[in-house]
Amino acid sequence: MDSKKMRRTLYAMIAMFAVLIGVIAFLNLDTVMKKLGLAADEQTEEAAAVEEDAAGGQRGDDLSAFLRDETFFDPEVRFKSIESYSGRKVFLMMSSVAKDLRVMIVDSVGRLVTGTPFTIRVQGVGEYTDHDEDGIIYLDGLRAGEYSVALEEAEGFIVPNTITSIQVRQEIEYRVIDDIEYLILTEDDVDTDKEDKAVNGAEAEADGTENTDLEFAAGSGRLGIDVSRWNQAIDWEAVKQDGVEFAIIRCGYRGAAGGALILDSMFEQNIKGAIEAGIPVGVYFFTQAISEVEAIEEASMVISLIGDYDVDYPVFLDSESAGGNGRADSLTPEERTAYHKAFLETIASAGYETGIYASKNWLNDELDMTQMSQYKTWLAEYADVPSYSEYFDMWQYTSKGAVDGIDTRVDLNVCYMNIDTSIDHAKGAAGYSGVIDGDSGNVPTGFDEE
Repeated sequence: MDSKKMRRTLYAMIAMFAVLIGVIAFLNLDTVMKKLGLAADEQTEEAAAVEEDAAGGQRGDDLSAFLRDETFFDPEVRFKSIESYSGRKVFLMMSSVAKDLRVMIVDSVGRLVTGTPFTIRVQGVGEYTDHDEDGIIYLDGLRAGEYSVALEEAEGFIVPNTITSIQVRQEIEYRVIDDIEYLILTEDDVDTDKEDKAVNGAEAEADGTENTDLEFAAGSGRLGIDVSRWNQAIDWEAVKQDGVEFAIIRCGYRGAAGGALILDSMFEQNIKGAIEAGIPVGVYFFTQAISEVEAIEEASMVISLIGDYDVDYPVFLDSESAGGNGRADSLTPEERTAYHKAFLETIASAGYETGIYASKNWLNDELDMTQMSQYKTWLAEYADVPSYSEYFDMWQYTSKGAVDGIDTRVDLNVCYMNIDTSIDHAKGAAGYSGVIDGDSGNVPTGFDEE
């Protein structure tokens, strides 16, 4: 290459380099100006920007500057804006025994939604509001047929956007109510002094000859106890070592004043403790039902509580007075018998042995036992020899017994039934013959499954 061509090539390269430097300088003009001392004072610019902001203007020509301004959005306002488009999702759950309808409003995890006066619309019937805000709306006196139910809009909640149908039956069917757990209260929820009012009629009928020894009837059957929260904490290993062969444990009761279904606060501790100690168990429930529907509710509560346990002995309905002022004390023998039968038949339909507990005079005067002869009888009579003239399967012979591991006086019993304790009756076990929860397919309605 000659010298003239070399010079032209060199000039071209220098020119290209100069252009490149110019482009870079132009793209970084602000920085170059600051380096040369030609830029405006930053503090002055900032002050001007503040003045522009106050006047509602923008900062220079940067239209996206607000996105980098941490003070532009108020966090509290932004949260409220999002919340206004949200809400708790609620569902309808419904059940019917006969000529009635119970609608429960539950949240996404299955808890009753309380504290809001929800309103439902029953097609062809009318609107009903949950005035006591307990999450349950109950209707009775309905005609048999299919009913469509919709939940009205409620502030702060996302309600089902569909209409749900349910079949209301004309006649009672003695079957367990699914979702009964929504009706069960704990003793922390109620005034137990007003609600837990069972009065032991056998004490008033005692003739003074009762024997309080645990081994009093040892030669004629198995010896056992029955307990509830009144017996406080129990050392079940000590109970077992003292010779107790079975235990009948109270699982709950219906309130004598308010009528709520109430869980005995010691039930779970007692049934687990007894089974772990190797003591076979049964359960009992103190009734205050004043209708067949309520009796089925009581039976359904019992079934919901005992399904996970190996209950070898029967489920007994405790039929007693509540001191004369209980909600069921004024029932006639005919009414009481009908309601007791509803309980017993519901328990039997779930696959469990069942029967009645009562004192001698109560069995004779307050019930028609001829209508319940197919069920077990647990007699409470505190005497040296029972005088009840009819057949009985178990005898509570004193309420003043003393057993190791129990600090209070305790009821003592002798059982004459042949109980096969080798069968595991817990749900899912080989010996279980009850109804599996959810057979009816009653699930929250109104939304598609996610």
